[in-house]
Amino acid sequence: MRLIVKNGNHRIRKNLATKTLLDDWNNELQIIINHKGNPFYEDYEIFNEIIASEKKKVEKIFSFFKYNELSFTETLFNEKYEGDDVKVAIGFFDAFDEYIRVSRLTKTKGTITKYGSVKNFLISFEKSKKFELRLDNIDYQFEEIFMDYCYNERQTLNNYYAKIVKTLKAFLNWAFERGYHSSLKFKKLMAKEDEIEVVYLTAEELMLLYNHKFDNASMERAKDMYCLLALTGQRHSDIYDLNDVSVSGDYLLFAVKKTKTVQHQVFLTELAKRLIAKYEGTIYYPIPRISSQKLNEAIQKCCEEIGLTEEVQLTRYCGSKRFDETFRKCDIITSHTGRKTFITNSLFLDIPERIVKAQTNSKDEKSFRRYVKISEQHHKRELDKWNVLAIDDNKN
Repeated sequence: MRLIVKNGNHRIRKNLATKTLLDDWNNELQIIINHKGNPFYEDYEIFNEIIASEKKKVEKIFSFFKYNELSFTETLFNEKYEGDDVKVAIGFFDAFDEYIRVSRLTKTKGTITKYGSVKNFLISFEKSKKFELRLDNIDYQFEEIFMDYCYNERQTLNNYYAKIVKTLKAFLNWAFERGYHSSLKFKKLMAKEDEIEVVYLTAEELMLLYNHKFDNASMERAKDMYCLLALTGQRHSDIYDLNDVSVSGDYLLFAVKKTKTVQHQVFLTELAKRLIAKYEGTIYYPIPRISSQKLNEAIQKCCEEIGLTEEVQLTRYCGSKRFDETFRKCDIITSHTGRKTFITNSLFLDIPERIVKAQTNSKDEKSFRRYVKISEQHHKRELDKWNVLAIDDNKN
């Protein structure tokens, strides 16, 4: 049997897992005529249930279009028809689930994880503040209540708050483009990221780490993976996925996960090539593969062992409140600082920005300017050495 759905010029056909003799079909009632004496009685009972269920599903889909004032499209009808459950109203979190599901086709695993975290954060907000989230009520009133929840109840730092808002606006814009709501008030949500300190190893610290031989084999492997990050400027996710095919002479060749860049070419310095050569012929070639969490734990122990224990102050903001915290430098070295170490020291060495960007596949100009600013401050400190001459001249 076949289900035929008509709407204007649209004609959609769906095959049903049912069948009947032509004489047993009631065209007016659109059901199978059945009675206990029929040899197909039990099958017809099941088939009529399927037919009733399919009719109900189609009716709910049409109610969905009407309730949400959406124009009928074959694509959206099929999407709803193939779904497990059809809901007339589009709920905020139902739409968010759909957004995550659709995003899996084009976004990295890390991005999908972040979307899930934001969704869970919003669920907690709704429960705590008894504020029902809808696609059309993300406005200034929501913003005031949400900021109070984030800054006063959750002690959310400004930069994380900005990331939540950025994801929320992207989701709402997606829902708007699909016709799920017509409100553009969400576009007025504001969130500015604070400029924070760039944590990195100086060239001297990096070489101290590079040349140190650790007695613990796992720490030695962690050191080598981190140093390759710091000597090439690559992200942990890309170095983690390297294989023997990725190494080609003086270069690494691979597809960058985050930016979707195909055949990204990374020049290997002599120091980087020595690290890879160290593992040639072993199961670890071209470099040990260590998860981000385990690498963070190990590299902090490595940095502690080589004496990187000076205190470093980090400043963060939660709304207008400032928090200054002091850490040992070894305790804030993570896989992320490897890339930062490469970029910062490359600029210190006066390597042109365009070359550093190409090597690191940096696409975010705003983030890259932070490193340039540090480099400019470094150059100023170096040039300030000329002031020694002025001091000596005054003495004369």
